[in-house]
Amino acid sequence: MKYICWDCLADTPNVEAPFCVCCGDPVAGDVQHDFTCFSCSRKTPHFDFARSAVRYEGAVGEALRALKYDNALWVADDLAELLFACVRAEYADIEFDWVMSVPLHPARRRARGFNQSDLLGAALARRLGVLYKERGARRIRSTVTQTGLTAPQRTANVSGAFQVGLFTRLSDKRILLVDDVMTTGATVNACAGALKKGGAASVHVITVARG
Repeated sequence: MKYICWDCLADTPNVEAPFCVCCGDPVAGDVQHDFTCFSCSRKTPHFDFARSAVRYEGAVGEALRALKYDNALWVADDLAELLFACVRAEYADIEFDWVMSVPLHPARRRARGFNQSDLLGAALARRLGVLYKERGARRIRSTVTQTGLTAPQRTANVSGAFQVGLFTRLSDKRILLVDDVMTTGATVNACAGALKKGGAASVHVITVARG
């Protein structure tokens, strides 16, 4: 792939208000007050809050696809800068105990050779000075790709797919959960649910992009 410079990555439009105070889903129009989207109002997510740094378009969209499918591992460090800026802006008053990432199923990780969310999470944790808990969660059921599925299908696809990692003790831990892209939020919500069930005090989600 061609090289994507930091200036082009940083030029991708941020996810800015107005957006849902819970899941961070942006809304068009002039909204002058905090609001909760229909999805979060209908069923409260397992995560406490979710935020995304930028929209899934332009150079960041290209960089994320290159990271995931073309082994452009170098781009994870630059993308972590976007995550870091978003955490400082949206979660400045929260002291996280651990940074964790949404895991891949072992078979998919072996096929790809890495988990892109692991790379992003580890790079973000270094910037924050917070412990990165690798394998803090595990994917116990292989699922089809979420791409092309409807929102209900996405939820069903990842239902029961995650568990707390072996030998991980989450009691009262404040978790920052990292993933690359958030679309409907089904994947991060399912993972957050497993972490909450395992004893996490809070789970705040941060993703590079919002699809």
